[in-house]
Amino acid sequence: MKIMRLLLGVLLPPVGVFLTVGAGPTLLINILLTFLGWVPGSIHAVWVIAKHNQMNAERMNAERSS
Repeated sequence: MKIMRLLLGVLLPPVGVFLTVGAGPTLLINILLTFLGWVPGSIHAVWVIAKHNQMNAERMNAERSS
């Protein structure tokens, strides 16, 4: 699922962001960046998806150590 979201983040940035964080301000920012150009939208989408995955991994490690 992570790889699919990353691919969508590169190819269709708003879709990748929506599948990762849902509807909200992050999605609106990504839509605006995508309208400015595909590259800024893709960079933002990959960053959001990677950050979300990192936060989930840290949360899982914290739960395991507790």
